[in-house]
Amino acid sequence: MTNNTLIIPKPRTGIVDIWQSWMVEGATWDECDIPICPTTATEPPKHLIPYWEAKTIHRREMRRGNTSYHVDAYVHTYGDDQKFDGARSGMWQKPDEAIEIISHFDGLITPDTSTYADFPDPLKRYNTYRMRAFGYYAGRHGVAVINNVRWGSIETWPYCYRGIEKDSIVAIGTVASNPWKLDNRPLFEEGLREMARVLTPRTIIVYGSAGNRVFEELRRAGILIIDFPSQTNLAFRKAAHHE
Repeated sequence: MTNNTLIIPKPRTGIVDIWQSWMVEGATWDECDIPICPTTATEPPKHLIPYWEAKTIHRREMRRGNTSYHVDAYVHTYGDDQKFDGARSGMWQKPDEAIEIISHFDGLITPDTSTYADFPDPLKRYNTYRMRAFGYYAGRHGVAVINNVRWGSIETWPYCYRGIEKDSIVAIGTVASNPWKLDNRPLFEEGLREMARVLTPRTIIVYGSAGNRVFEELRRAGILIIDFPSQTNLAFRKAAHHE
């Protein structure tokens, strides 16, 4: 299906699309059958806010009747998957509800669905697919989109960077990767270098700390690194301030 437009056959009567394939209608695909998610953001975020907090803000503003509210922040999902990917009310299960919320914010960093090293390979591929598919669908609805990049161990490299345009803005989270642990550091650093080699991003948005030595390498290579402290970082800073 390389570089072809997806043609969705007319469903049989009574068939329900439980796979959300309609979200990628009109998409183009790469060699690994990952839908290409165009980067529609034109500039980096000023602020970041987690999806679950965005939902709380949206409910509050709707109760107030403030249907035209706007928040100068990009929505992200760097946190436990169940906070944004639940079976009943998650972004994937109810994408139109999610996009209605996100439309009141500056934009979206595509979902950070997990690709843990101990996951079976088909699940890691599926979660990579869902990152791009949701981002593609959001972009079609006018949302400014920045692609999240999530890699696992080295066997994910052939597909985990797929579906993302080169020379664009990308985003990563360093909280779940935990690159500060000695056991995790080589995997994180090698995957980040490979991402920079494959995608040649002009800007990398980092949710969490960007103090690792590999970020200095990327800065010297001319890549702009913009880091936003995670909620964990902020909690540690607050605790240190009160000591």
